[in-house]
Amino acid sequence: MTDSALSSIDSKRLAVASQWQLVWWAFKRHHLAMAGLVVTVFLYIIAIAPGFFAINDPSQQNARAAFHPPQTIHFIDRGADGSWSFRPFIHPNVFKRDPQTLSAVYSEDKTRRSYVRFFGEGYEYKLFGLFSTTAHLIASENKTQPIFLLGADRLGRCVFSRIMQGAQISLSVGLVGVLLSLTIGILLGGISGYFGGRIDFAVQRVIEFVLSLPSIPIWLALSAALPQDWPATLNYFMITLILSLTGWAQLARVVRGRFLSLRTEEFVTAARLDGASEGRVIFRHMLPSFASHIIASISLAIPAMILAETSLSFLGLGLQPPTISWGVLLREAQNIRSIATAPWLFAPGVAVVIAVIALNFLGDGLRDAADPYNK
Repeated sequence: MTDSALSSIDSKRLAVASQWQLVWWAFKRHHLAMAGLVVTVFLYIIAIAPGFFAINDPSQQNARAAFHPPQTIHFIDRGADGSWSFRPFIHPNVFKRDPQTLSAVYSEDKTRRSYVRFFGEGYEYKLFGLFSTTAHLIASENKTQPIFLLGADRLGRCVFSRIMQGAQISLSVGLVGVLLSLTIGILLGGISGYFGGRIDFAVQRVIEFVLSLPSIPIWLALSAALPQDWPATLNYFMITLILSLTGWAQLARVVRGRFLSLRTEEFVTAARLDGASEGRVIFRHMLPSFASHIIASISLAIPAMILAETSLSFLGLGLQPPTISWGVLLREAQNIRSIATAPWLFAPGVAVVIAVIALNFLGDGLRDAADPYNK
């Protein structure tokens, strides 16, 4: 934390503040990190309840809406007499065939309006995977007229709704994968640094071996070895496990170094002399002293996991349809015809960029605020 930042905090509050309070005060002054926190929280809210934010059923196909272009919601409804009111609506598109190329052509019908309702009723889905509900943030009052905010794919499926649904898989893969890496890294790194000796030597050789492996070829090889007929749930678990196999080694080294420096500190010696068990010394005294650094490492590792899952799924070696993730959705934009006909199929890539940038901003802010006593 800089001198100017410290001067804005009351000296008495600063003297008695806990480490977490100091971290929070420093973090709040990092504007990009706060913006990243807001975006990250919003993305994970979507991931928790994607059905609420989706407009149409993500898996519903509509042959007459193939490559349907994005639609714009109009918020001011103007009457024929010149009056106006706040009533959101869209102009339905009319589907035609170009007589020369036979390609699909959509044009807005300005004479018709399909009204949109916020917090309305739509298709039925499971909220939190437990409760059946039809409540949606945005819903069409005309059940026969779907809304395509970000257009439709080649099968007429709503791209916006599929991005909302894909957030659940893509963001949870990053979170679960990092938690697995964190567990393995803290366990092996803590054992290595705390006990030292032969245990430290053996663990360090394992870490060096894992770090020497090329991550991308290993991911590709293991993903390609998975049976194609596995159910989506098992496939998801295995992809998460694969992404975690090489992500723990770097964190284990950091944890080992911290344990080596902390095990000779006076507060650790005092805890041992007081009769504290080895587990209490580790989890009650040593780990909390650098928990902020671990949290910063987690927030910086999640984007890497998201990008890894997206890359594997895009290449066809990760999650497979009908599972919906951002990487699976990007596979729709692999050919020239899709790029020329429906550039909105790149929208899942925009979602990936937003998520990765937000998490990186958040991680940078946490890393800078992790040691607020440094000037």
